[in-house]
Amino acid sequence: MRILALIAAACAASTLNWSAPACAASTPSSEQRLARITVKAVGQGSPVVLIPGLASPPAVFDNLAAKIGKDHRLIFVQVNGFAGSPASASVDNLLPGAVDELAGWLAANHVEKPAVVGHSMGGLMAMMLAKSHPPAAGKLLIVDALPFYGMLFGPSATPEAIRPVVEQMRAGLVNGTSPVQVPPHMSNTDAGKAIILSWLKASDRKTVGEALVEDSTTDFRPELPALSGAPVTVLYAVPSLEMKPTTDGLYREAYKSLPNARLIPVEGSEHFIMLDQPARFRAAVEDFIAGK
Repeated sequence: MRILALIAAACAASTLNWSAPACAASTPSSEQRLARITVKAVGQGSPVVLIPGLASPPAVFDNLAAKIGKDHRLIFVQVNGFAGSPASASVDNLLPGAVDELAGWLAANHVEKPAVVGHSMGGLMAMMLAKSHPPAAGKLLIVDALPFYGMLFGPSATPEAIRPVVEQMRAGLVNGTSPVQVPPHMSNTDAGKAIILSWLKASDRKTVGEALVEDSTTDFRPELPALSGAPVTVLYAVPSLEMKPTTDGLYREAYKSLPNARLIPVEGSEHFIMLDQPARFRAAVEDFIAGK
């Protein structure tokens, strides 16, 4: 299970800084820290919201930002406590609270119906945003995220059944007993694994532990029909041709209650598609924004 294996690699916090998006130097920007998230807006043009995954910073989208930043207002979402950013005083109700804060920021800054791109846990947050705050999401690009990660345990898995597993992992993370390593299925390159590991080690353990539990035990499948008013594209990784039938079937099953969702496989990639297949990722995002 990708999200669980990712957290098994994290065990310590350090003081890396949130790196500025690649396009930030030459375009207008603003930043605001809220209770659970920090939002940074860069550039001008049609708005695109970028939500990274578990323990990841907005820098995961730097390659994409350098390509599309000149034509769009990029709105980067940083979960406080991830990848070296200062943690919040409380992490309770982390994901719903973060989604509400993002919706409030968008409304206060007069951003309506933006394109929203969310990777992994950020994909779940994007779906939550579209359901709870329809004006805050015009269309969604969900990147390698299932509406319920428990599906990777089998068709009969439930949030209640997997909760003891993730609670045990949270305890190991907070206590510092989890091994420091990045499983192979995070990225298919050594460089990718190294940057992911640096983000994990720089993250606040309590914040990541809470995010792990909330993300893993949220079953959004019953809520998918509520997204029928917003175009949804799902980009998912296919590490090998041998795995393609199984992966295709998993995603078709996961999103079957959203029949208009467009499912796009990316072969030759592990979980971090933007690191493993940057050109294909950029092209997919550009097509998504353009409505192709």
